[in-house]
This record gives sequence, C-alpha cells and structure tokens, in this order.
Amino acid sequence: MEPVIAKFRTFREAEAATRDYYRRLSPSERLEILFQLRATAHKESDATPGRLARVYRIAQLERG
Repeated sequence: MEPVIAKFRTFREAEAATRDYYRRLSPSERLEILFQLRATAHKESDATPGRLARVYRIAQLERG
C-alpha cells in the first residue's frame, strides 16, 4: 500500500474523498487493511506494562 497525499479545502471534501477511496477498494484490500490495523494494535498491547519501582524515603525537614 502506497501513501497518498491530497489537499482539500474543507473537512467535508476530505471526508467524501476518504469514503470514495474505501468504496473503490476490493473486499480483499479492505480485509488487508483491517489485518494491518489489528496487528499494529496487538503489538502495542502485548507488551507487559512497565511498573514504577516503589521507593520509600524519610526526609528530615528543617524547622525555621
């Protein structure tokens, strides 16, 4: 899939162009896009979340 760059004057034109683009795709192309998005989402969620180390420190405050 090659990236496509287009300029639009309004958001409505951009949305219409996006809808037209996806309507022109074949069902297999649409599925391929779905699988790519799904794979990207799962790569990010498969990693174990990092946790903060618990550090306790007692600080002596000066009274002034």
